Amino acid sequence: MNCLDYSRSFICTRGNGNAPRFWIESRCRLIDMNGGHQADYYQTASCKSEHTFAEKDLFQNPNYDFLPVFGTDHVAIFRRYAHCNQNYIQYIDGPDIWGGTIFEIREAESLQELDSKEKILEATRQCLPIVAQTEIRNTDTRMRAIIECPVKTMNIDEKQGMYQVDTGIVLFPDLSRRYPRQIESLRLAYVAFNTPHFADFVIEQPTPIVVDGKEVAQVYHYSDIRSLEAKNRLFCVGELQTVGRCCKLIDRR
Repeated sequence: MNCLDYSRSFICTRGNGNAPRFWIESRCRLIDMNGGHQADYYQTASCKSEHTFAEKDLFQNPNYDFLPVFGTDHVAIFRRYAHCNQNYIQYIDGPDIWGGTIFEIREAESLQELDSKEKILEATRQCLPIVAQTEIRNTDTRMRAIIECPVKTMNIDEKQGMYQVDTGIVLFPDLSRRYPRQIESLRLAYVAFNTPHFADFVIEQPTPIVVDGKEVAQVYHYSDIRSLEAKNRLFCVGELQTVGRCCKLIDRR
């Protein structure tokens, strides 16, 4: 699939009185290998619970993280409090939220695949936007997924010629079974990889807080670590120069 231009891709709404716009932070394409049907889901930026357009005291108390995920037919809203709250994920029919959704999706232009370590290192040095696509599959359920996101953190070691992507939030799909509503298979995660053939994920889940050997509470935290066979591809947006650097380093000492 073609990469998104994440600087210009949004989910907009038609609400009367409040029509929020959400910046897209990652995309997950779910593909049924039996019939070829595919569906895209968009994870948007997290914000905090608020009293919208109030004269004062804009943040709600107690406060919680608010993160929507949009599909064509359904929306999932993640509300994370300080504690492990019930009904953490709410599922809504797409047309029924904020008066309906408008997918302002734009594909990236001047895209180049970084198909070697040398190109990955050079694109990182030149400060070009980099987009990652990680493909995973389950041969038992015949489901496949492509997880796409802008690379917010990239580690490089020029002496050893190594790189490592470590970025998120992304959408991680449970491909081990088929869900009546596909959107229910999605969880929040971070992804890391440094080769084309595997990826590690750390997935959000209820996680106990243990003090002196005793569980005192549970919270939602990124604690479920999994390593999967994968096909990783990296792309840069813009022209990759063969020599020189385009970054201007500022010495603030």
